[in-house]
Amino acid sequence: MCEKKVNLIARPRPPAPKVPARELETRLKRIRQEMERDGLDVIVLSDKKNIEYFTDYHTLGWMYKARPVFVLVTAKELLLVASIIETKGVGLEPRNFTAQFYDGYLAEGVVLAAKIIRKIFTGVTPRVAIDYGQDFFGLGSLQLVDALRSLSADGTVGSAGPALWRVRLIKSRFEADMKRTAFAIVNDAFDVAIAQAYIGIPEYELYQLMQAQIFLNGAETGDQIAMLFSKGDFTYGRPAGTRRLEPGHYVWTDFRATYGGYPADRNRIARAGEPAQWERDTYTAVRSLTHELCRSVRAGMTCADVFGKFRSRWSELLLGNIYAGVTRIGHGGGLDVTEPPSLSAVDQQVIHLGMILHIEPKLEKDGAVFQFEEVVYVTDEGVEFLSALSPEALPIIR
Repeated sequence: MCEKKVNLIARPRPPAPKVPARELETRLKRIRQEMERDGLDVIVLSDKKNIEYFTDYHTLGWMYKARPVFVLVTAKELLLVASIIETKGVGLEPRNFTAQFYDGYLAEGVVLAAKIIRKIFTGVTPRVAIDYGQDFFGLGSLQLVDALRSLSADGTVGSAGPALWRVRLIKSRFEADMKRTAFAIVNDAFDVAIAQAYIGIPEYELYQLMQAQIFLNGAETGDQIAMLFSKGDFTYGRPAGTRRLEPGHYVWTDFRATYGGYPADRNRIARAGEPAQWERDTYTAVRSLTHELCRSVRAGMTCADVFGKFRSRWSELLLGNIYAGVTRIGHGGGLDVTEPPSLSAVDQQVIHLGMILHIEPKLEKDGAVFQFEEVVYVTDEGVEFLSALSPEALPIIR
């Protein structure tokens, strides 16, 4: 077993720009339209991504669960509820919201949020919703839910998920550009790390090389990524361990680094040692099918239509059984790693201009894995790839 000297490359990148004020205004206008459509008087935001989406307020306070931030959205108000430790941060620049601060922790934050809602809707029983639901990780608090129930019509609190996703599904050019930068960061990091990998390197070392290069490339955050060496025993959620790279292993990665808050959910693969001809041919076939499918996407199609095209072409090419661990071949993407919709046989969501879609059918075959997560932005001229395409030839670690 040999070892190599590590040669990482620093590529400093300035912080992401602020969301344009006009874009924030558009987002707020759209959510108010969707609230009216769903009969909602107030939405309580507790999910970090939702709060940043509508306010562009960023704070390291999210690292602590004790002092939550909430945002209240009504037909006329956008109001941030935060701990007094956020006072200076809020006051650093003009904001599109007003703010009120509590002295204490979760309980005091809930009391203040409820008090504000009660005052806004004096003499009226509002219809209240909160951002709990599919693909949301809002701050869970029974105390918050109970407080909102005591205020709301019929004593019930609804999910704001449908209204929020109808807004967030459509991405602006600004959002697409943030995603493009995030993909450039991780693609370069993968290429740099794979170029320095060697037979015998442990998973954790290659993982650390990639994460280090991701940050040197200007990523804001780099949540733990998947880094697997395998000859067929893939467990995609397994953290990197002490397994050492052997000839015949496939390297499978899935990235999470962010820029401007937008994560680069991108899969890349490589092989240790020279592949057989069938591996090269399968790599080419799955890659070509993935790109063909990407280019076929148009506004007006449904997600089920895209899946139907995939299933037909996959069958024609006799590639074998599609990976059965999930029932979709792709998903939406934006501020969250995965977002609706799902490119599945049953999702009838219509594809609209401005959607970002990750298309990634996966094949496991005779110990190998073939997957090419390509990302497209739906425009009136077809689709625009937001990431450099997967390489034409299978990357090899010799």
